[in-house]
Amino acid sequence: MLYYLSQFGILLHGFTVNKALNVFQYISFRALCAGLTSFLLCLLFGNIVIRRLISLKFGQPIRSAEEVHRLNELHGGKKGTPTMGGILLIGAVVISTLLWARPDNPFVWLALITTLFLAALGFYDDWLKVTKKSSAGISSRLKFLLQCILAAGITAFFLLSPSLAKQAQQLYIPFIKGAVLDLGIWTYLFYLLIIVGSSNAVNLTDGLDGLASGCTVMAGICFGVFTYLAGNFKAAAYLQIPYYGYSGELAVVSLALAGAALGFLWWNCHPAKVFMGDTGSLAIGGLLGVLAICCKQELLLAIVGGIFVAEALSVILQVASFKLTGKRIFKMSPLHHHFELSGWKENTVTVRFWIMAIVFGLLGLATLKLR
Repeated sequence: MLYYLSQFGILLHGFTVNKALNVFQYISFRALCAGLTSFLLCLLFGNIVIRRLISLKFGQPIRSAEEVHRLNELHGGKKGTPTMGGILLIGAVVISTLLWARPDNPFVWLALITTLFLAALGFYDDWLKVTKKSSAGISSRLKFLLQCILAAGITAFFLLSPSLAKQAQQLYIPFIKGAVLDLGIWTYLFYLLIIVGSSNAVNLTDGLDGLASGCTVMAGICFGVFTYLAGNFKAAAYLQIPYYGYSGELAVVSLALAGAALGFLWWNCHPAKVFMGDTGSLAIGGLLGVLAICCKQELLLAIVGGIFVAEALSVILQVASFKLTGKRIFKMSPLHHHFELSGWKENTVTVRFWIMAIVFGLLGLATLKLR
């Protein structure tokens, strides 16, 4: 909304717009401001949200010792730590986006609707867990169905739009110039894999203090760069990446996400005072998926979000191996629990995963010049 300050600023010397307000027209300035705003919102309102969650007795349930005895020994002390902290993180992203992004951009609203839809789904899941005092929330089938409905709606938005449909069906691969395949009707399945996959991958990563929020910071920064460049015709042409006129404004959303994740990390670092819960993790993953789609860097999400991909793959491989051979590949999945049970301290696992998240992010950024 603050963008319009540059349009309705103080008029000097007839119709000359105050130059001091012209800065609001630049996406780069508003994106940085959005990141700072969301960071400060999390810092300023963190204690208030945490106290409110404690007063409501929204404590995180821990798996019973019968389910996973060793993990219960490691994490038993976290029982009762308030969850649903994703309200703080997602709230900061939404408020910052509404303040700094242009409200006439359809991609901005697509990102916000995705975020709020998945946050509401995650909130209901968390609410069931805390009210039932159980680690089991909404059924996986219902959760998957609702995620698929959202993905179908997003895909329909692109394919039914005359100006977006053609490019939406193009598949781009990092390191290769131009589109390599026209997906056609398979775009529905592809976008479903991106949105549902990323949403659940971040959800699986959120198992240690600060792990998911720390990795989100780098992913948000990277997609801030990708979306900004994809929305700039000259930059996109120079780097030979797909140009999407609306995507530049998503840099505001991306840095709002990065700033909110960093601010939330203030409260979520070990020992965590609050967990984001499914309220935050499902929404973060879905938002990252939509950002990747909107700048036509869907496959690059697998590189930038390498930690999220590794966590999801560890679960898939573990389940497949046990069902097919009766043996487990990892001591426990997701992957961070495997390293915990291998003797790594929780802080060690988290920081080393953060380091790898930075490496993956830099690799993703490097692909911009390798085409």
